[in-house]
Amino acid sequence: KPKGVILTHFNIIHSVMHFQHTMALGDGERTLLVAPGSHVTGLVANMLTMTHVAGAIVVIPAFDAVEAVRLLAKEKVTHTIMVPAMYNLCLLRTNFRDHDLSAFRIGGFGGAPMPESTIAQLREQLPDLELINAYGATETTSPSTCLPLGDAGEHADSVGQPVPCGDIRIMDDHGREVAPGESGELWISGPMVSPGYWNNPEANAREFTAGHWKSGDIGSMDEQGFVRIFDRKKDMINRGGYNIYSVELENLIISHPAVVECAVIPHPDEVLGEKIHVFVTQVDGEELSEDDIRQFCRENLADYKTPDYVTIQDEPLPRNANGKLVKAGLKERIA
Repeated sequence: KPKGVILTHFNIIHSVMHFQHTMALGDGERTLLVAPGSHVTGLVANMLTMTHVAGAIVVIPAFDAVEAVRLLAKEKVTHTIMVPAMYNLCLLRTNFRDHDLSAFRIGGFGGAPMPESTIAQLREQLPDLELINAYGATETTSPSTCLPLGDAGEHADSVGQPVPCGDIRIMDDHGREVAPGESGELWISGPMVSPGYWNNPEANAREFTAGHWKSGDIGSMDEQGFVRIFDRKKDMINRGGYNIYSVELENLIISHPAVVECAVIPHPDEVLGEKIHVFVTQVDGEELSEDDIRQFCRENLADYKTPDYVTIQDEPLPRNANGKLVKAGLKERIA
């Protein structure tokens, strides 16, 4: 993304109010800050929202699953926002039931889809925790959609519905709106959207059209307004004419009991154009092979979605300071 996004007081006020309303936050909340305070998630969703409700901010210098769960209990945290991989690491490296988390009510997440297996485990260990998915970007001053309270199980594959003052349209490559349920690029408008990029008219002309910001994300919206995100435009794999969304494969593979996290990227191929390359971080002490991953995919997906290349590693996948997966480094490794 081009740097230098313009954020106004109007943008930020709307975003803070959306978080407070959607997450039913009241006076005296206590949040655990795991996202950087310089990032729009940490700044708006945690710091400014807590200021708005006269709450407290518990800071963890660097994310560690065991330390995060300890702080949730010790500081009587009521609210936090983490990427799904962080929740998954907490489940793998500690047991929520070993701690007094009776105060922990709201678990926000974003940056990536939450695997259904992770949602199921969280609901088992923390039955009173409300999971809320939110989707947004720096350009939208954070949330463009939020999942209503109590809908994480029924709509596990959705990032929620557009915020009340926002408008999301699903557009094809020719700038035409598609029918409900069909896929296209998300175009977003509303008072929470940035008015543009600072001193970057080329980027403004390219990414802002008819009052909407073009997100670069491929997804759909059903007749009830629930939005689903399938992939970044640049990450979608075209394997011999078949479009394959990396998110679908990632959601499946992460449910394998020997997998901590995974990333799916296109692998250039002279014949098919692109093939499927999967990077997997395995659970410590588990035996996992490339054939295990391929067979797991064959049993649950169409044959053409079976990975062509599988890289299994012990080290974590590359992420930015906010915990969001960064695939550029993986693409460089296979270039």
